[in-house]
Amino acid sequence: MYDIQHLGLGEKRMTTEGHILVVDDDYDILTAAKLLLKQHFSQITICNSPDNIPDLLLKNQFDAVMLDMNFSPGESSGSQGYNWLKKVLDISPQMVVVMITAHGGIDVAVEAMKLGATDFVTKPWQNEKLVATLTTAVLLGKTRNQVSGLRQTNKLLAKETNNNQQQVMLAQSDVMMGLNSLIEKCAPTDANVLILGENGTGKELVARALHAQSLRADSVFMSVDLGAMSETLFESELFGHKKGAFTGAAQERVGRFQAANGGTLFLDEIGNLPLHLQTKLLTVLEQRTITPLGSNKPINIDVRVITATNASKILLADESHFRQDLLFRLNTVEINLPALRERPEDIPLIAEHYLTLYNKKYNKQISSINTDALNAMLNYTWPGNVRALRHAMERAVILSSTEQLTAQDLQLNQQTVTTTQSIPEQTHKAESTLADTNNASQTFNLDQLEKSTIETVLKKYRYNISHAAKALGLTRATLYRRMEKHGL
Repeated sequence: MYDIQHLGLGEKRMTTEGHILVVDDDYDILTAAKLLLKQHFSQITICNSPDNIPDLLLKNQFDAVMLDMNFSPGESSGSQGYNWLKKVLDISPQMVVVMITAHGGIDVAVEAMKLGATDFVTKPWQNEKLVATLTTAVLLGKTRNQVSGLRQTNKLLAKETNNNQQQVMLAQSDVMMGLNSLIEKCAPTDANVLILGENGTGKELVARALHAQSLRADSVFMSVDLGAMSETLFESELFGHKKGAFTGAAQERVGRFQAANGGTLFLDEIGNLPLHLQTKLLTVLEQRTITPLGSNKPINIDVRVITATNASKILLADESHFRQDLLFRLNTVEINLPALRERPEDIPLIAEHYLTLYNKKYNKQISSINTDALNAMLNYTWPGNVRALRHAMERAVILSSTEQLTAQDLQLNQQTVTTTQSIPEQTHKAESTLADTNNASQTFNLDQLEKSTIETVLKKYRYNISHAAKALGLTRATLYRRMEKHGL
């Protein structure tokens, strides 16, 4: 019997927000526990039969459960408590359970803790100790619920982000069917993948397909454009930093590797990474740890790394440009994306997809693409690949005023359209002279000067779009549009 006079009922106490379930077959214990605990916690539920536990757990949100070890007269083995502890944790794996045991049954309580209980109290209990134990249990329960909720939220956010950014790989050509087969084979593994291909061929799309078909699909997919990243920020961005690690580091920052832990990290334009930074990346891939700037404590990481570059194999094989030991790490599986001009049978399918997309976006009702427009697209070299086709279709839908898209709507630069018509080998002398005069005058043509300048800068920066755009004072998107305009 518990002395209710000593439960401190007359004292005014601060209560903790928390819902506790007390389970015991002794009404005196339940009454004493409720009278004491309701002074300290916002809600107390008592239960004298463990058979009611499943129903109570399903209908209520408890922060902690106080569970007796024995429910039958003369029973002292604790087996009933073990059994009900298991059932509680089966229903609510994050639940904090405090076991109630008779004095002298500490060994039984310790065994219960090995099975998942958080703590125990002995009967008869000391009021202050019981309150302290359950206060700790409630705080732990709230923390566990918060962590569980955050995990579920992050999982849903990762899934939603992946779904929102997942685009369909539109293809029917044999070369793309083979590529899809390769993706299906290597996606379920954790093998590092290197994706090679020209700008606009869909390298990130392939990376997302690899992630979506992997065992990490429910985790985050993080894309990093190394070409647009300053060398001075490389370590901070990828590995993180501690507060005060360098001038301007006003607060701690988690790096991309740590943020993508458990998921996939896509490093685009890896071919443009300077040699001294390649060394740092190689160290991380070998050790599978990162060390934030300003810290001496390495952090273990579990990340699948997928990389991509528009650099040629010849350039990647040059030791002065790219570390070969890093290349071996990155291209466990190598995927080569064909240019759009190398798979013309996919062009009509992709064009129809974007026609539907932009019809809806711009509230247009263009029914089809006419034969001349399709022929123009099939004969075009598409220097910007699928990205250029998408931009061309968007512009054509906006400008078209008919029910069919025409070649005029597409406005393809005819300088890069292939044609089967031969140029006459002989021309009149007067026409030749006129052409020479015109060519000379074109030196001052702004379009020609712009095209020549862009070509020069692209060659200088080895077709690194980010660096070329920066040198020209343009955004990447603007540079792509200018390249498309000039057939580059």
